[in-house]
Amino acid sequence: MSGIYVHLPFCPYICPYCDFAKWPYRRSMAELYLRALEREIDETPPFRASTLYFGGGTPNTYSSREIAALIDRLSTRFGPFDEVSIEVNPDLIAGDEPSEYLRAGVNRLSIGVQSMIPDEIRTLGRRHAPTDVARVVAGARAARLQSISMDLIFAVPGQTLESWSQTLSQAIALNPDHISVYGLTVEEGTPFWEWRAREPAAFFDDVAEASLYERAIEMLDRAGYQQYEVSNFARMGHECAHNLNYWQNGEYMGFGVGAASFLDGVRSVHTRSLAEYIEAVESGREIPSQRETLKDAARTGEAAMLALRTRRGVHFADFKERYGIDFLQFYAPVIGDLRAAGLLDVDDQTARLTKRGLFLANDVCGAFVTFA
Repeated sequence: MSGIYVHLPFCPYICPYCDFAKWPYRRSMAELYLRALEREIDETPPFRASTLYFGGGTPNTYSSREIAALIDRLSTRFGPFDEVSIEVNPDLIAGDEPSEYLRAGVNRLSIGVQSMIPDEIRTLGRRHAPTDVARVVAGARAARLQSISMDLIFAVPGQTLESWSQTLSQAIALNPDHISVYGLTVEEGTPFWEWRAREPAAFFDDVAEASLYERAIEMLDRAGYQQYEVSNFARMGHECAHNLNYWQNGEYMGFGVGAASFLDGVRSVHTRSLAEYIEAVESGREIPSQRETLKDAARTGEAAMLALRTRRGVHFADFKERYGIDFLQFYAPVIGDLRAAGLLDVDDQTARLTKRGLFLANDVCGAFVTFA
């Protein structure tokens, strides 16, 4: 499997926690960027990809007609795609747009909900209302989109265990096929970074954040969602194939400013400068990018890190076939430490995070990256 990611970086407003490559929406710049993106696509040698994912930014700042034209262009060179996903802000979806997305080839809608509590929505800089979320889900159901997903954020300043439970309850009541839950990450250079520096007590510590994550696991499990990755829960058959390819250390191609690719063991990330990206494409020059070749322990460590984030974990036979090493033997010291700490379950075929390991997933997975 391989995937294609397309970055659409414009937003009608900028959320104070966001560190992605994004810019306030201006029609003239959005059109200029779209022409550059089309040229990058057209000048990339064709290959077969299974999944297509539109992320941002806010992809639905572009019209459904423009999205449809992009899908058609990409399908001609790299399709047909088994899964086509688009991230959307619920306040920007109007009228018959879910049906228009379906006709364009989209079969998976990822809704940026974050919270169902008005005060928390405002804290996060979002502008939708809970009723917008219900309206978009209803429209997507009526259009018969194959999968509907919601993104939620916990550890929002001012959030409580009760308000987080309300968000989860309201999201579950809308019966989406997939729910992602992410702990708030405070990134340097964002307004939230400055806020935390001024008022650290407004933000959650690790123990309080863990209680919110635990509540999500409990409630989503009771509602019939399977946790197939640290932050992702789905009803049977609705796992995100595009993201599964990432976690399986598969190849992917990224188009657009700030987009990442992983091909032939080389990870590359396009420049995050919008002007630099557009100028390079328009002039026919190579897009400035950072590149890193993953070899030997660096590559297998990353593969282990990604696999351990999933419910399947590391499957020893597959790992040996793909990377030529005995996982248990090569990583014996780190495996021994993690098992002793109750963070890793190991049997004769697989290694998986324990329930306790889920709460320390970054540390557990990172241990394989740093091991050499």
